[in-house]
Amino acid sequence: MAIYNKMSVEDINPSGKRIFVRVDFNVPQDEQLKITDDTRIRESLKTIQYLVDKGGKVILCSHLGRPKGKKNEKYSLKPVAARLSELLKKPVLMMPDCIGDAVKAEVAKMKSGDVALLENVRFYNEEEGNDPAFAQKLADLAEVYVNDAFGTAHRAHASTEGVTKYLKPCVAGFLMMKEIKYLGGALSDPQRPFVAIIGGSKISTKIDVIKHLMEIVDILIIGGGMSYTFLKSEGHGIGKSIVEDDKLDLAKELIKQSIETDVPLLLPIDHIVSDAFDAKANVKTVLRGDIGPEWEGMDIGPKTVEKYTTFIHTAKTIFWNGPVGVFEMEPYAKGTRAIAKLLAEASDKGVTTIVGGGDSVAAVTQMGFASKISHISTGGGASLEFMEGKVLPGIAALTDK
Repeated sequence: MAIYNKMSVEDINPSGKRIFVRVDFNVPQDEQLKITDDTRIRESLKTIQYLVDKGGKVILCSHLGRPKGKKNEKYSLKPVAARLSELLKKPVLMMPDCIGDAVKAEVAKMKSGDVALLENVRFYNEEEGNDPAFAQKLADLAEVYVNDAFGTAHRAHASTEGVTKYLKPCVAGFLMMKEIKYLGGALSDPQRPFVAIIGGSKISTKIDVIKHLMEIVDILIIGGGMSYTFLKSEGHGIGKSIVEDDKLDLAKELIKQSIETDVPLLLPIDHIVSDAFDAKANVKTVLRGDIGPEWEGMDIGPKTVEKYTTFIHTAKTIFWNGPVGVFEMEPYAKGTRAIAKLLAEASDKGVTTIVGGGDSVAAVTQMGFASKISHISTGGGASLEFMEGKVLPGIAALTDK
């Protein structure tokens, strides 16, 4: 794949140069705008520190939230600059804007090893519109482009794709290279058996990834809300469980594809069910097809965990996207916790484990297994599109070696 053949930060000499680095600092904040999870900032440190150590003048660019093209203090990157400064143990200059004369003047004063953070690039509609004139203004600030924002690589925006037309070379940061290595490796040359676990509530958001993975994996495990659409398509009673009735034919097709291609598609054989979508509701365990009309499936049951464990234990590569139950409520977190623990144990034995997608990443982090996973993808939508086999514009735009 040409995608592997991209230049990285190690292929450039940053010394004395102005380096435009697209990072993903779209971090969660509370009502007081205090950062509640700085993972994305920490993930960028390796690239930033490398460029600082090599004498680059580092100009960081990111978006935060959805300010809809208007300047809004609520979405300012000032709290990010403060946190980054603490992590780097050096001052980070917070720019007044992301383009304009005032920014140019500040950039002109930068010395080797300095770090500056541009204000939220989405304060301008031209960013998401990939406006060439806006991209040119961003590019005018620097001499070299580094993309370390895998989470936005599936979007052709001015700071991820447009700017690459005006700066050369355009290279991948360490985080971007890590994502390409793990996700790309799983797609093109996985150690086998390759097991994929797909959860989440809806098939509709995962159709393409399921179809694509069925051409690559040895075993496909399904959990979460989407499993009830598959089970209903086979004629099993699912009570009040979440279901996409307009996707029943598609579910049948996927089951048929699994039989024809000899790739086992595993569905839950028992369920944790409740009589209300509530942590305090009545809860019981029932076998497949035995969910009563007033009950809804909330998690995979113990027999399913046992069955899935057998197959996961055979794997040499595991990709997991989407929780297998409503893990946010403790009574329904057992299945997701069991999968997270299995992946952590597999990693210890040298299995390549990859977790991609917001909710499953939140689950392994919350449950304390994150440090044991080989690779946790920083891009929800981007990692899914990558696993669908799509070309991500933010990666395609980088300079080939």
